[in-house]
Amino acid sequence: MKNMLNFKNFSAEELEEILSIALDMKKDPAKYSESLKGKKIYLLFEKTSTRTYLSFATGMTELGGSYYYQKWEDSNFVLGEPVSEIRYVCRNVDIIMARLVKNETVELFGKNVTVPFINGCDNSYHPCQILADALTIIEKFGSLDVKFMYIGAKNNVFNSLVEFFAKMKKGTIYGLTPLVNDTAADAAFYEEAKASGHYVELDPTMSTEEAKKFASDMDVLYTDTWLDMEFFNDPAYQDKKAELMRKMMPYQINEELLDGSKAIVFHDMPMHAGYEISQGAIDKNLEHILDEAENRRHAEKAVMYYLITKC
Repeated sequence: MKNMLNFKNFSAEELEEILSIALDMKKDPAKYSESLKGKKIYLLFEKTSTRTYLSFATGMTELGGSYYYQKWEDSNFVLGEPVSEIRYVCRNVDIIMARLVKNETVELFGKNVTVPFINGCDNSYHPCQILADALTIIEKFGSLDVKFMYIGAKNNVFNSLVEFFAKMKKGTIYGLTPLVNDTAADAAFYEEAKASGHYVELDPTMSTEEAKKFASDMDVLYTDTWLDMEFFNDPAYQDKKAELMRKMMPYQINEELLDGSKAIVFHDMPMHAGYEISQGAIDKNLEHILDEAENRRHAEKAVMYYLITKC
């Protein structure tokens, strides 16, 4: 049995196999339409979601299985002793996906499940998003050997991107990260990735002109929300929101930054137009972004299939 908490316990070859399965599933869905017939997945959400819920629910259905959805606050995880709750859930389903706030909770699940467990996102990692990103890169460029620039915060998405490129040893990720979120990744995590030769940490105080120079040589520009989604519309968060915007707006992905660049733009969504990305950049790249979002389903189908049938 194997879990996907992040990419630490997966080899490059295993991740390549998952991506190959995802490509085949997307090309020939009928071939896999009963591949998980009779299998059940429990979907547990402590955080809000559109893509994670819809992609796992439709994905499992397309593989012939069924899903059971529950919000964290409606479960007894908020009341009971967690290990016994985890073990009980495992007696009812074949696989679990949970979208949780803290990496510590994900690790708790990982240590106590008796069926495969998938991290659907926590404050430190977002592996399924990055598999969808990788699938999209392969479709658009033919391989993972791309120049990839991330602009935003050192957050869960960034950590998984760095971990992925360092693991695969294909392509290079350039990180422009003036913001640093509270995640479980320490300095050693980034230093190890740098040592792979596939992660380059850019000067977080570089000028807009320098950022534009780097962008002009990239294949992909990627950004994520600069603000925690749960607090985006919270009045108590507005002062911090204004402070972050003053710091980050020079690095917005917009028409000026993209001028002279051949790069396509990725965003893991939801997007906040006028903040991390301009409406014009969204309009120009929306099909790429929606391809990326749709590929969540195909990548996650492959993950579920791989963990249930091959591990």
